[in-house]
Amino acid sequence: MVGCTAQDKQTRPLEDCVPRIRVRELSVAFGSYVLMSKVSFDVQPGDIFMIMGGSGCGKSTLLRVLMGLKEPSAGTVQYDGTDFWNGTANTRSELMRGTGVLFQNGALWSSMTLAENVQLPLQLYTDMDEAMIREYASLKLALAGLAGFEDYYPSEISGGMRKRAGLARAMALDPPILFLDEPSAGLDPVSSRLLDDLILELRESLGTTFVIVSHELASIFAIANNGIFLDAQTRTATAHGDPNALLRAPDTEANARLFLTRGGAKAEATT
Repeated sequence: MVGCTAQDKQTRPLEDCVPRIRVRELSVAFGSYVLMSKVSFDVQPGDIFMIMGGSGCGKSTLLRVLMGLKEPSAGTVQYDGTDFWNGTANTRSELMRGTGVLFQNGALWSSMTLAENVQLPLQLYTDMDEAMIREYASLKLALAGLAGFEDYYPSEISGGMRKRAGLARAMALDPPILFLDEPSAGLDPVSSRLLDDLILELRESLGTTFVIVSHELASIFAIANNGIFLDAQTRTATAHGDPNALLRAPDTEANARLFLTRGGAKAEATT
């Protein structure tokens, strides 16, 4: 079966459950420089999956591989059991239709209103008429907490609102998977918390699977239920699982533990 919910894991053999994303023995290189080697992990439906690690470990590069923007040097990536990089270009394009992306800076078109930004993918990839597109765009902005801001331009709203508008555009085609690259970067703590709450709400209401690159430890501990830690020294993933569980696991690799312990201390200081 495709997808493996919590109930499925209790009632079916794990080998019968196909993850939303499966990565095996993935290696990424730039010429002779190997950035990461033999990285493997699964992302299940409904996961908020964090790609964690220090600077230079390859977090954003791994996300680019998953998004089809950087070809790996070895290994496999599967979406719902379908091979991504070893398939055809048409197959990759079709699989990417089931994803949405929030880039680190929001990447909104500055000359378009928020509604026009959200409408663009609907105009390009659906047969909806203009009235339906406008209605649908307004709905997505409302889901992102931006009802009433349809006619604002990106320069007229705050950084946190731009991130939410970018998320609304990423959701335009109702993808089951959303990729977020440092969504909290540059935001104040209140805006960052509001964005975390929005991600949780979307997961609960729509069943969306999130794959998020982040070094924001407060967000990692607040919303992630799964993830990997990429280690720049060993150039591979040295820890896998729920960050809160990894923090307390005695066998968590040393660099990952140091990273997470600092986050745990910050989390305790704010409670």
